[in-house]
Amino acid sequence: LPPCNYSPSPYNGPSLEEVLQTRQKYINPAVFLYYQNPIMIVEGYMQYLFDHTGKRYLDLIGGIVTISVGHRHPKVMEKIKQQLDKLQHATTIYLHPNMGLLAKKLAQTTPEGLDVVYFVNSGSEANDLAILMARLYTGNYDILAMQNAYHGAVTSVLGLTSHHTWKPPIPHQHGIHHVPCPDLYRNPFSGTDEERLLKSAQEIQNIIHYSTCGKIAGLIAEPIHGVGGVTELHPTYLQKAYEIVRKHGGLCISDEVQTGFGRTGDHYWGFQNLNVTPDIITLAKGLGNGTPVAAVITRKEIAQTLAKKIHFNTYGGNPVSMAAGLAVMEVIEEENLQENCRNLGKYFKEELKKLQNKHPHIGDVRGKGLMLGVELVKNQQTKEPATEEAKIIAEKTKDMALLLGRGGLYGNVLRLKPPMCITKEDVDYALAVLDKAFEELKS
Repeated sequence: LPPCNYSPSPYNGPSLEEVLQTRQKYINPAVFLYYQNPIMIVEGYMQYLFDHTGKRYLDLIGGIVTISVGHRHPKVMEKIKQQLDKLQHATTIYLHPNMGLLAKKLAQTTPEGLDVVYFVNSGSEANDLAILMARLYTGNYDILAMQNAYHGAVTSVLGLTSHHTWKPPIPHQHGIHHVPCPDLYRNPFSGTDEERLLKSAQEIQNIIHYSTCGKIAGLIAEPIHGVGGVTELHPTYLQKAYEIVRKHGGLCISDEVQTGFGRTGDHYWGFQNLNVTPDIITLAKGLGNGTPVAAVITRKEIAQTLAKKIHFNTYGGNPVSMAAGLAVMEVIEEENLQENCRNLGKYFKEELKKLQNKHPHIGDVRGKGLMLGVELVKNQQTKEPATEEAKIIAEKTKDMALLLGRGGLYGNVLRLKPPMCITKEDVDYALAVLDKAFEELKS
C-alpha cells in the first residue's frame, strides 16, 4: 500500500469471533457478510480502513459509494462535533439555519429553476418522495423505470428496482413498468450503437402504448446504474427518452444517489453528462459522507403539490446531518475533488482497459470518473457472466488489502467507486493487485 501518515488506535474490544457469534445470534440473517472470511473494520481515515488487527485496506467501494470526501475527513468531523456541542436534533417545525444553508448550497449546483429542496434520510426515501410528487403534479399514476435499475429496497420503491434478486414474493409493482436498459455491452438490438440506443428508447413509446392508459407520471433513471453494474446511459438514448416521457405527460427524475457530487468528473451531476435537464433530482449517500441524509430537488410548482396535505419527516433536516452536508460540499470545492475524479478516473479506466487486453475474464470496462465497473465473463465472445470468478477476485483482492464491490444482476461486475480523495499511488496499487488477482485466477 502507498505510505500513510495515520496510525490507528490499538483495538481492545470484543474479538472477531465474539462479534461474529453475537451477529449470528441476534442480527437478522438478511444482513449478510460480504466475504467468505469476514473482516472486522474498526477504524477509518480518508481512503483507508483498518481492521481489529491494525491491518490497513484501500477502500475502493467507499461504504457502498457513501464516503465521498474520505473516512473521518477532519473538516467534516469538526463541523459535526461543533453542531453536536450545540444541538443534536430539532425537527422542521422550528427554524434552524443549517437546513436553509444546505438547500441554498445545493440549489447553486443545479440548473436554474431546480431550487426547492426537501430533506429526508436515505436514497430509498428520496425516490419514494420523488414518485409521490410526480404522481401528484401530473395527476397520472404509471411510472417507468429501467431494467437493471436499483432505486431502493423498501416496499414503496421496491417496484422500481429491476433485479429479481432483490424482490420478495409480495405485491409491490403497482403502476410500475420497466423499459429496456440501453446497455451497449448486452443490448439485444442490432445496428450501430446509435441505432441500438434509439431502438431501446423507442421501446419506451411501445410500453406506454401497450401497458398504460397513454399518460404517465414519469420516468426515473440513474445516469449510470450503480447496483446494476455500472451500466452507462448515453445522450442519444436519454434525450429521446425524456422527449417521449414528456410527450405523454410525465416528469423526468434523475436518481443521483451514486452519480452526484462530482464523482463522474466532468460535471457535478450525472445527468449533466447526458445533456438533459430533469424535473426532479434525488440524492443521498455522498452528501453526508456516512451521515444519514438525502434530498429531493425540484421546481417550486412541482413541490407545491406536496403542500396540499400534511407531509412531515422527523429526521429530515436534522442539524447534525445538515452540518455534515455543508462540510462535504465545501470540501469537494476546496480540495478540487471533482477534478481529481476526472483525472484519476480517466487514468484508472485506461489502465483497466489494458488489463482487459491481458486477462480473458475481463469482458468490459466502463463508467466515468471514479464510478467504474469491470464486468467479468467466462468467455469474451459468449459473454457468459462469471459470477463465481468475481467472488474469487473480491476475496483475493481483500487478502491483498484492497476492498471493492460487486454488482450487476449476476454479481459479476467489480464496482470501483472509492472515496474521491484517492491518489494516483492508490490507483497504481489497485491496478497491481487486480493484475495479480486475475493472474492467479488463470492458474
